[in-house]
Amino acid sequence: MNQPLLDYLVEHEPAFRKARLPALYSDFQPQRTLNPDGYQANVSAWRCGLARLVRDGLAPAPRAARPNLLVLHADEPLLRALETKQYGRPLALGAVVREAVAAGDLVPLGPFLTAAESIYRRGGGWSVWNLAGWAMRQLGVADLLLVRRDGVPGGQFVVVGNVEEAGRVFGDGLVDGAPRSRFERTFSRASFCSAFDDRLVEGRRLSEVDMEVLLRFLARDKGVVVYDGDVVRIKNPAVPEPDAITEEDVSIGQLKELLTSLTHQTALLGKRIEELAATAKQAVGKNNRVAALAALRSKKLAESTLGRRFATVAQLEEVAAKIEQAADNVQLVKVMESSGEALRSLHAQVGGAERVEEVVDRLREQMSAVDEVGSILAESAGTVVVDDAEIDDELAELEGDERRKVEEADKARREAQEAREAEEVRKRLEAIEGPPAVVQPEGGEHEDGEKGPGAVEDMMSRMTLEESPSRPAA
Repeated sequence: MNQPLLDYLVEHEPAFRKARLPALYSDFQPQRTLNPDGYQANVSAWRCGLARLVRDGLAPAPRAARPNLLVLHADEPLLRALETKQYGRPLALGAVVREAVAAGDLVPLGPFLTAAESIYRRGGGWSVWNLAGWAMRQLGVADLLLVRRDGVPGGQFVVVGNVEEAGRVFGDGLVDGAPRSRFERTFSRASFCSAFDDRLVEGRRLSEVDMEVLLRFLARDKGVVVYDGDVVRIKNPAVPEPDAITEEDVSIGQLKELLTSLTHQTALLGKRIEELAATAKQAVGKNNRVAALAALRSKKLAESTLGRRFATVAQLEEVAAKIEQAADNVQLVKVMESSGEALRSLHAQVGGAERVEEVVDRLREQMSAVDEVGSILAESAGTVVVDDAEIDDELAELEGDERRKVEEADKARREAQEAREAEEVRKRLEAIEGPPAVVQPEGGEHEDGEKGPGAVEDMMSRMTLEESPSRPAA
């Protein structure tokens, strides 16, 4: 029993709410006629749940190096994995698988790999399953499937939704950084797997079966690669290329695979040399001369092998560069040839230089005729010819008047500003000097009995700077 598998569905699939689990684990096959909406809702929930378990590598599968992410194994281990103490086994899982096959969401692995036509077209290798499912439902024969309520049709089924998602990720990667030359776009199957198996499903790597399914899908159903079982060439829509793998593609694929293998060997040899050097150093430290000599001898042989591997890699890289250059030259010649054909076609449409001269002459004649007609119409309408010099003089006069108005306004503002400033200065001086003295007649007094200016001057004349004689001391 595998309770965590159901817990995973409850956590990640909205349709697997705890309140719905009794219905999902029940035998809801009779609802196909009694409650079609409820039946389809349960089937849809299980389809999404199974697809997620497969995509996340949690669905049971035969022992393999990696779990399948695109292929569902519908058999007894799947039922046991979904069985729980509380709900038991999902009793209608077999009906869910059959419905998914009939709808094309699941395709048997064998027909998928051998079908010659696209799974999106009628008549493909999988359409027999659709037709059989439709006929069984129409004739009521599907009711016989209720006999084995907890059984599932054993076999392996391609989860089409998962394959389509991986294909979409592959296509997006080509748009973002597609290899351009034919050499870069050609792989052996092994090198293609090592290059893309960890880039199509986030956090997981595709198995061998998954990669075969994906390559068939990309080649047959999407048409983005050419694949013959051994060599893969990514198509470039902008470049006309053969629709089948050629001898050049096979050579490029083998060369790239050999380069990959030799590069891996050089890495292993380099690591081996480092280990032997460390072993020799340890043996010397322990005064073990025999072990040190053996390690050094092995190290020398590994270094010799590594040198030969590096020489081979360099030679193969040179060959690869020449092949890539030759492929680019072929493409360049094709582009130049197509460009020449395009220019020839366009030149033929133009009709040559003589036709162009004839067209230009006719155009000039028609333009002259238009000007002549315009002149005649202007004379007949009594149109007055305007002298541009007079217009310029009038414009200059208007501009001069405007400038004078602006200057007079500026002058008035300056004079007003200077008047304000002078008034402020006068007020400040008056505040410093005090009020002015009032002039009175000489020798007279004011009406209020104060002395006039004459009395003041008389008093000033009698004042002296000498000190008055002091009184005798008493």
